Amino acid sequence: MAVYKSKPVTVGHSADEMYSRLSDLSRLQGSLDKLPADQREKIGNVEFTSDSIKIQTPQVGEIAFKIIERVEPVKIVFGTASSPVPLTMALNVAPAGEASSTVTAVIDVEIPAMLRPLVGPQLQKAADQLGSLIGTLNA
Repeated sequence: MAVYKSKPVTVGHSADEMYSRLSDLSRLQGSLDKLPADQREKIGNVEFTSDSIKIQTPQVGEIAFKIIERVEPVKIVFGTASSPVPLTMALNVAPAGEASSTVTAVIDVEIPAMLRPLVGPQLQKAADQLGSLIGTLNA
């Protein structure tokens, strides 16, 4: 297994509120739709439903993540049936004060060691972009 973590992103919402927001992902779609066109273009083709994220990438095509585990109020875990390798993605929420929290995206993937130098940088970039996206949509 290889693990790729984003930098923690601080958001101006309590951990309980962030967990609630991330538990129903359709709330994020509204925030995404309100972003200016240039920011929306940087994010790419991402679609949220109440319990899933769909990401369209030129390299892989569409990848859909569905919530498979909730640990209130600290973690939401996503899995995918369409990935060529076993992969999970978690959003970890931690209090950072009374009215703020941090969110860290963690991708856990089972890839052979010889492929890690090729695939690892892309997965790290994906984790960083997801963390940044959550911060942008919940600012």
